[in-house]
Formats: sequence, structure tokens, C-alpha cells
Amino acid sequence: MDARDKQVLRSHRLELGAEVLVEGLVLQYLYQEGVLTENHVQEIKAQATGLRKTMLLLDILPSRGPKAFDAFLDSLQEFPWVREKLEKAREEAVVELPAVKFEEIPEMRYPLAAWKEFPGL
Repeated sequence: MDARDKQVLRSHRLELGAEVLVEGLVLQYLYQEGVLTENHVQEIKAQATGLRKTMLLLDILPSRGPKAFDAFLDSLQEFPWVREKLEKAREEAVVELPAVKFEEIPEMRYPLAAWKEFPGL
């Protein structure tokens, strides 16, 4: 799953948990499409509440390959309002890159050091 899709799932985690998505066909569809293994399905079903089931699904999905997010969207046929919200969020998502100081980049470190040694240049 790419960074943008992971960000969308992370930023909508609580909303998705409130929908209790795993009680319908979502798990079976994801299993059918090979996104989830039989062990995943059993582990999710073993959770005590719908919220815990959904949270575990959201924990598993990001590590299930590049097609996992699209398959998840496809599985939401019973929840078209959730699917629409995620699709919109995906279109609007901007992946934030981690901030890096120039001093941490080897190629940038040396030119900065040279300027400090020769302030008259």
C-alpha cells in the first residue's frame, strides 16, 4: 500500500472504527481477493467488539500489498458513504515527507562547512 493510502486510513481511523465495517461482507471479500489470509479473518473475528475488529483490520491492511486499499474500497459495497469519503480523501491527500536538515544530507554538509570556513567568499 502506498504512503498516500496509508495516510488516508490513518487519518480516518476513528471514523472507520465507528462504522463497524467488519460485520458484513468486507472480510469475506478481502479474503476472496487474497488481501487477507484465513488466519487474518479468524484473528479479526475473534476480537470481542466490532470496534476492535475494525481496528485490527485497519492495522493489517497497510502491510497487505499495493492492491489492498483498492480491494478495501471495493469491499465497501454495503457502506457507499464510507467508500465515497475515502475516495475523496484519497484524491485530496498530500503525502507529507519527513523534514530533513541540510546537515543530515552528506552531499549538503560539505558545501555548508566550506562556507563557514571562508566567510569572506
